[in-house]
Amino acid sequence: MTDEIIGTSSVLDKEKVMDVKNNFREEEYAEISLGVGLFLGMSKVLIAFGLEPEDMQTTLLPTPGSEQKKV
Repeated sequence: MTDEIIGTSSVLDKEKVMDVKNNFREEEYAEISLGVGLFLGMSKVLIAFGLEPEDMQTTLLPTPGSEQKKV
């Protein structure tokens, strides 16, 4: 599910979401989802401000609904 959240610009695959929901309690599912979302958002902020470590490899993924800028 984490890979789907980070690498997909569309609705999550329902089968994978159901697999996670079947293996985790509702509270755990919410915590995983929010945690991934917060880390993804914070990484975008750090990269936008140029605050990521110099030796960190970055992969540019477009935000849904926006045009990807060339860096």
